[in-house]
Amino acid sequence: MSDETAPVTDAPAPRKQDVSRRARSAARLNGVQALYQMEMTGADWQTIVAEFRDHRAIQEIDDEELAKADRKHFRKLLEGAVAEQTRIDRAVDGVLKSGWPLKRIDPTLRALFRAAGAEFVTMPKVPHKVIINEYVEVAKAFFETEESRFANAVLDALYRELRPDTPSEA
Repeated sequence: MSDETAPVTDAPAPRKQDVSRRARSAARLNGVQALYQMEMTGADWQTIVAEFRDHRAIQEIDDEELAKADRKHFRKLLEGAVAEQTRIDRAVDGVLKSGWPLKRIDPTLRALFRAAGAEFVTMPKVPHKVIINEYVEVAKAFFETEESRFANAVLDALYRELRPDTPSEA
């Protein structure tokens, strides 16, 4: 059989690890959206988890499905952000320049810092570089370059504040 008559095959299926990584990425994006929604509406995290489970579990951008969110990661992220919000907010305030408390920061960035802070505090097995890189990518979905660079700097300092006993990798 020549190459011209060989049957056409679909591209190989994504590896399980890649699917899992994309699902956690979608959970992080959903987590930032959920924390923003909680702040804007005053809804509790359980209500938001149920809403996302029932209506927004698949992340889409421009009508293109990206991935189903990892529900367990999403729930743990929200739980951690709510349980540790005071600690996270104090840490963010500590790393921001004086005169720029967290309450003056864009609410989407506040949600992003709280979500990342929750991972730093409640998910110690997740490498800090993964958390920082993932949330910088989330920032890029919402903002221009300047804000994503700002988020990167704050997240790096936040990691050092919330995981002080973890050796920093070069």
